[in-house]
Amino acid sequence: MKVKNILVSQPEPADIEKSPYGELCRKYNVKIDFYKFIKIEGISAKEFRMAKGSFHGHTAVIMTSRHSVDHFFRMAQELRYEVPDSLKYFCISESTAYYLQKYVQYRKRKIFHGKQNFIDLLDVIKKHREENFLLPSSNIHKQSIFKMLDAEKISYTKAIIYKTVASNLSHLEIDKYDIMIFFSPAGIHSLKSNFPEYEQGERLIAAFGKTTAKAVKDAGLRLNIPAPTQSAPSMSMAVEEYLTKLARMNRKNGRNGKK
Repeated sequence: MKVKNILVSQPEPADIEKSPYGELCRKYNVKIDFYKFIKIEGISAKEFRMAKGSFHGHTAVIMTSRHSVDHFFRMAQELRYEVPDSLKYFCISESTAYYLQKYVQYRKRKIFHGKQNFIDLLDVIKKHREENFLLPSSNIHKQSIFKMLDAEKISYTKAIIYKTVASNLSHLEIDKYDIMIFFSPAGIHSLKSNFPEYEQGERLIAAFGKTTAKAVKDAGLRLNIPAPTQSAPSMSMAVEEYLTKLARMNRKNGRNGKK
């Protein structure tokens, strides 16, 4: 088998030449396309009210992404809810915390952050158990976050204020790609939504994370390149590992006179 075209279900990096995918293109003479398989849409204030959602009565808010920041303040405006200066912000990372500057005066607010994952942030949250937390969320969210908060008996309210939906991929020639790379179950759902008759055949599917791997199998597809692994902690490394083995196999078959 030869790999010529690879599809990554994410936006193209700002500078692909300096990214790991740029290196794959040069090293293995492959073409890599990037397309967003999913997009984020805000839930309206009317929908939020109908679901009996409210921002009132909370003393702190947990921000797990820039999307949660954007849609929290968008919803506050639509609800005509005046965000109190006393509100405390608990952000999953320092970069998410700094992103708050788009909406608030950073130095005049009580802002806390973890290192990069929710486990780190939970250690910070546990030191503020007296707070009543609001957790802005999408319709598709990591259940592990809620389980961790529940296990620690943290008082919080989940507020679904945005949703993840499938992008329109009708313009894609999906069958031309030898490898498709996915990073979330939502990406797999988008594939099935856009191409319900898609048949994998000999084409390869790469998936990052256990939940994405499960979504691949649940969709009746075959997972060929899992990540992370002990030898390949990133998706690009896992793909490179596979391409290296494939190139070695093709050379061996060539020496043996096989096509």
